[in-house]
Amino acid sequence: MSIVPAVAAWPAAPLAGKVVLVTGGANGIGRGIAQAVLGAGGQVMIGDLDVAAGKACLAEWDRPADAAFRKLDITAEASVRGFIAAALKRFGRIDGLVNNAGIADAHGTALADMDRAQWQRRLSSLHGAFLCSKHALPALGADKRGAILNIASTRAQQSEPHSEAYAAAKGGLLAFTHALALSAGPAVRVNSISPGWISTGAWQAPMRRRTPSLSRADHAQHPVGRVGQPEDIGALAVYLLSDMAGFITGQDHIVDGGMTRKMIYVD
Repeated sequence: MSIVPAVAAWPAAPLAGKVVLVTGGANGIGRGIAQAVLGAGGQVMIGDLDVAAGKACLAEWDRPADAAFRKLDITAEASVRGFIAAALKRFGRIDGLVNNAGIADAHGTALADMDRAQWQRRLSSLHGAFLCSKHALPALGADKRGAILNIASTRAQQSEPHSEAYAAAKGGLLAFTHALALSAGPAVRVNSISPGWISTGAWQAPMRRRTPSLSRADHAQHPVGRVGQPEDIGALAVYLLSDMAGFITGQDHIVDGGMTRKMIYVD
């Protein structure tokens, strides 16, 4: 009898039978992840403050039975509880949670001019990851194969002026990821993705959708030769949410076209 493992077949639909929640899933990277989940055979429920964009997603997707939308404020615990309850009522289970919602713009007020309310608002992605994870964990751990994916940013590793709050939020998500991986495991795996420059203009609600204006120089900054797209993040998200990534937890995954590895000299 051979002890050599047989060649494993890759699943055609790696998320078949799985239900994934995506916060901030109506626009941009969140929408890219939600569409990738559907394309991988999964069912998805998106939560977003942008109701018009959420409804537009459902209208444009061709699998209405496998997708749902609910208005969600990730900073309000009652809203988060309602979102989780609605997902369980609609689909009967939760297998994956993508904590994506938060302030998208890294540039903010200078620290000396920032008040506490502005600081707290820009930390919303971290607060939301806490609340959504807290209320989703019981369902995620039910079959001991759940997965949480936090969307951080390369801004957790590098910065520009006046981005302290945004960087703090994304850096906090990285720490939250590895800490929760130890607390929630082995029933639930927890990972993060840190996107670099992702062009999201074409991934907005129809009324705001636009063709990105990107120069050759913009693309040339990346060793892969182009600026990223939301589907680049969605592809990795599908893998990390699937059982194929069953040996991966507590890790951050940088998706930036190699940009953070490129040394730049100025004469």
